[in-house]
Amino acid sequence: MKWKFSGCVALSASVLALVGSLLTAPPGSAAAAPSYVALGDSYASGTGTRSYIDDGTSCKRSTLAYPSLIAAARGYSLNFRACSGAKIPDVTNTQLSALSSTTRYVTISIGGNDAGFADVLTECAMPGWMSNCDGAIDGAQAYINNTLPGKLSSLYASIRSKAPSAKVVVVGYPRIFMGEDCYALTWFSPAEEARLNTTADLLNSRTSAQASAKGFSFANPTSRFIGHAVCDDPEWINGLSNPIDDSYHPNRAGHASGYGPTVSPLLTGNSLEVTPAVLAKARASADEQAALQRQYAAADATIEPETVRAPDLTSAHAKAAAKRSGVNLDQWVARH
Repeated sequence: MKWKFSGCVALSASVLALVGSLLTAPPGSAAAAPSYVALGDSYASGTGTRSYIDDGTSCKRSTLAYPSLIAAARGYSLNFRACSGAKIPDVTNTQLSALSSTTRYVTISIGGNDAGFADVLTECAMPGWMSNCDGAIDGAQAYINNTLPGKLSSLYASIRSKAPSAKVVVVGYPRIFMGEDCYALTWFSPAEEARLNTTADLLNSRTSAQASAKGFSFANPTSRFIGHAVCDDPEWINGLSNPIDDSYHPNRAGHASGYGPTVSPLLTGNSLEVTPAVLAKARASADEQAALQRQYAAADATIEPETVRAPDLTSAHAKAAAKRSGVNLDQWVARH
């Protein structure tokens, strides 16, 4: 019994010593904040919010984008690798190096640029007599159906390999249009807007299937953006904008009230309320995030920007199209 009592005393002393060491540990020894890596394209980087960090790149990363807002709300350590213009090969070559076995959370939005959405929108924004909108949409849908799934499958496998323990959420795209075009310098018809929205739905469907096959969650923003498309009131997605790079991308409200509350429950298990305190914390991270991203600037410079182009009715293409269609261009411009 004496031996047992002595052992208990020794054990108790050890426990007390351990507790004491934890209580007196310096603040710097606390566990690191959970690692969150945001991958993807302009819909993840925050293009459209018109507020970007100065990181020496053209990635248009914003502290008002949903990755930054979620990180601020949850206290995560964010590596914000998403970049405007990124396609699947860009994610593979320039972004996946940020992942590791210690990465806890990953979000990724990708596929729109691969399907050529900027070129499709550019084509469809022109008057019907000078564009081939249906042909452009047909090409995008063929790519989404036939080529994109395999590329996504390979990419998602690489993400899981590099971040084996991470919670991964694949993020989709909203419908951009609401059936009417209220902008003076674009000419989307209701039928074209409907087909473009259907193409966004198709992209989400194919992306969701590949995400599910890898055990990833899929955040579908479609329903949350209903009533907030281009020309809705209020808009959460920009129409034709100045600067033009911000066109057809979610604005600040789109990220705070659209994407953030869609992604956060799947990623963190918690809802997201973008309070003034969260916004302040997100904005305050700009310098730190810019410094972090500058180390990747050379790699990010290899990503080619993808942007829509405003219709140019003075171009040789417009004049030739008008002639073919029997349109008096000067009169048409005067009426429109």
